Amino acid sequence: MICLPLFSPSPSSSLPIFFDPVLDSSSLELHYILSCSREDLEKYAKEWISVATRRHVLDQSSFLGSATFSVSDLLRSKDDQLTLNLRSSDGVLAVGTVLVSRVNMGEMEEGDMDHITADVQQAQKCTLVCESSQGTPNDKDNSPLTSAVFKNPVCKVYKFQTVDSKWMLVREQMEECTLSFSIPRQLLHLYIQEDMRRIQELSDLGELSPHWDNLRKEVIARYGQVIAVYQETLAELNKITGPSFKPSCSKAQRYLEFIPINLHTQRMRVTCPRQTDAFYDVITVGAPAAHFQGFKGGGLQRLLSRHEAEKKSFSTAYQCIYYSPEHTAKAQEVLHSVGHLQPLISGLADQLLQAAQQHSMAGLREALKTLAGKTEQFVHALKDELVKSALLALHAAQPGYVTKNQNQTLPGHQGHSHQDHPSPSQRGQQGQSQPQNPGHSPGQPSATDSPMVVCNNVDGGSQTAPIREDGQAPLKNQDSIPCHKEYDEEEWDRVWADVAKSLNCVIAMVDKLQEQEPININQEQPIPKQVLADVITSHNPEGDWREQLCPLLVRLKECVAEVVVRARRAMTFVLLQEAACSIPQGLFLKQRRDVVFSQALAALACGFVMRLYAGMEDKGFLRQLHLVGLVAQFESLLSTYSEEIGMLEDMEVGISDLHRVVFKITQAKTDDPCDLQPLVIGRRDHYTVEVPLPRLAFQTLPHEIKEGKALQVYPVLFNVGINEQQTIADRFGDISLQERINQRNFEILDSYYKSLRDKVPSECLPSFQTQMDLKDLLGTLGQNVVTKKRKNVEILWLAGTICRRLNGIRFTSCKSAKDRTSMSVTLEQCALLRDEHQLNKDYFIRALDCMRREGCRIENVQKNIKCRKYAFNMLQLMAFPKIYRPPEGTYGKVDS
Repeated sequence: MICLPLFSPSPSSSLPIFFDPVLDSSSLELHYILSCSREDLEKYAKEWISVATRRHVLDQSSFLGSATFSVSDLLRSKDDQLTLNLRSSDGVLAVGTVLVSRVNMGEMEEGDMDHITADVQQAQKCTLVCESSQGTPNDKDNSPLTSAVFKNPVCKVYKFQTVDSKWMLVREQMEECTLSFSIPRQLLHLYIQEDMRRIQELSDLGELSPHWDNLRKEVIARYGQVIAVYQETLAELNKITGPSFKPSCSKAQRYLEFIPINLHTQRMRVTCPRQTDAFYDVITVGAPAAHFQGFKGGGLQRLLSRHEAEKKSFSTAYQCIYYSPEHTAKAQEVLHSVGHLQPLISGLADQLLQAAQQHSMAGLREALKTLAGKTEQFVHALKDELVKSALLALHAAQPGYVTKNQNQTLPGHQGHSHQDHPSPSQRGQQGQSQPQNPGHSPGQPSATDSPMVVCNNVDGGSQTAPIREDGQAPLKNQDSIPCHKEYDEEEWDRVWADVAKSLNCVIAMVDKLQEQEPININQEQPIPKQVLADVITSHNPEGDWREQLCPLLVRLKECVAEVVVRARRAMTFVLLQEAACSIPQGLFLKQRRDVVFSQALAALACGFVMRLYAGMEDKGFLRQLHLVGLVAQFESLLSTYSEEIGMLEDMEVGISDLHRVVFKITQAKTDDPCDLQPLVIGRRDHYTVEVPLPRLAFQTLPHEIKEGKALQVYPVLFNVGINEQQTIADRFGDISLQERINQRNFEILDSYYKSLRDKVPSECLPSFQTQMDLKDLLGTLGQNVVTKKRKNVEILWLAGTICRRLNGIRFTSCKSAKDRTSMSVTLEQCALLRDEHQLNKDYFIRALDCMRREGCRIENVQKNIKCRKYAFNMLQLMAFPKIYRPPEGTYGKVDS
């Protein structure tokens, strides 16, 4: 209900009386439904109103009465007008009537223009806003599928004139996303599970020497602390109900630190004469950063670099073996591979037995082919120098460690002798000896002058191992892997080689069953006697195929299990040392990285789902999706000064970590909204987001996608600061971070384009009115990236244009996605209307101001801080590029 006060005019007034609900601060959103814009209203009735947001009348006026009406009654009225009874201040007496009309500016009569005195450029024949609606979304944008993930729409509708004097209808819709909370909750659950598994794996290492055991206990205690914090955070998040977004004023709350700030989707749909509808999407989100933890020491990029440089000194202080980031990543990969492949191999062996029992030769061949492929993949994952070296290092860290001293032999011949548990003095002497490098015989030059790493032996004893410098290491920084020649290096080779030999026996038996000829086992690789005996004794021409295959498959499973146990312990030992070297800061940085990644993944999942839903009927887009993947372009407006440089450092790492994420599309169990929520599975170094679709929608997808192909996303980040802090950075500070980010991500974007060009025909990409070739756009972007120019916002414009031309996902961010982000989004929308839909150039600035004053972005500000003002002051805006400045009256000093 709207209550309008009525004042009598001064005797000298001859202007008609206009009513505007903007005078009632509780009804600001109705201003552009019922009457003209604020500027036009002031021109019509400047004797009555001095400031549109304050209730003010001339001193000579007197109060007559007030009237109350319902907006819905006005909108339903036949003539768009209502006759209301005016009542006195006490609401008792009727003192007259008043006519309230709905004014649709843009349909004004020519005669009405006589009342407007303005410059020719401002004397437009129509207003910019023709309608506003909240909670009445367009059916095209709000199917049952989208409503399962996107909530609480806010809609704005405009009418703009084109260059040919036609009219376009422009509709904004902004929504919250349920993934703001569901993705972080799922990640927290996965973080807890992963850390609990790590504790169990550390416990399964068995008995260690006192030094290593103490380090293990300390690492387990730290993991326990992280788990407790995550469990507490998850419990608090599970209590939250209500809106599906985190407002900017809550960005520093502890229990909400995993939640992205102010995550919203925004879609602009354009309807023009003689053109099909077009829509443009953007996801707005606050910079993924650890706002609760603060930025006194910088952000993740700086903290991780500093920590990695300090780890070598920590490894010496804690008597640990230093492993590079490549080694720890490889260890995690091996752990995942063996954990994933072992149950697959076991299941395929059972399938092979089932086919044998059914005497199905086709089933036997198919199951064997798959089993052989997975087993070879298993063996390949373990054929790595890191696994062998880590296993030897673990052996040396056990209390029962026994050395094998080298005998004096002729050059080219090596001999070893066993020795009982050494005495402390012997261990000290052993620690001073130089173990021989693999690949060097006693007669060859040794690497005694090479750098050394310290690795603890037992009871505080230590030994030094030379770092390899022969260039033959299979991994980067392989020289940091310790060499333990005293241990039998052939043992690990024998264990994993038994897997391949056991598989050969299975293949030979299947060949025998198929050909019904004597067993023809490949003799190029020696087969263990016991395995060969199993083949011979199990072969019974009169017996069941299953009986003949069963012993071989049991042996294969046993070999795989033995390898898994050893490999898992070896890789866990690598991760133990990495954690032990990182005790001072490592787990803290891991928590920070978890927080930033959680925010980034929630935003990416939101964008992917929105883009997928929009492209379900676009065959070219779906082809691009499974052949190459999608580019996700993050636009950042953060400055490279003060705490925002820490935010940008966090954001850079968080966006980069999204390269570890893939998407898969699945068929939902039901069409219930709960079954349409994306699901996250995996571990920290590799996550998969499964996006369920209803059965009918799923069946329309290409075969490759329905078969579960992993869909890649290529995130890129471009940053250009635009505020007053960036002015200081440009003149007196350091902008190398911004320059490096833009250069590195341009290379990623350019590489993606080349891959797309080679695999996907140009017809799959969307068509635009702007005819500039993609290659030329990328060339221009590359030139701007290397050009030394302050606040070069053309980088952002070009990157956004290229992203849309590539069918990509657009993101825009600043500190809170509320103020600078609003300026960028509205600018992008108006530029699209101008370039793609022939918006009259005389309307560009007016359209821009209108969207910023009355559109979805000011509603976003209201949702976040309960105030309809952007958090800028005049001094700040003086440093902004002019095109990023909001209209008068929409900004002020507020708590954001």
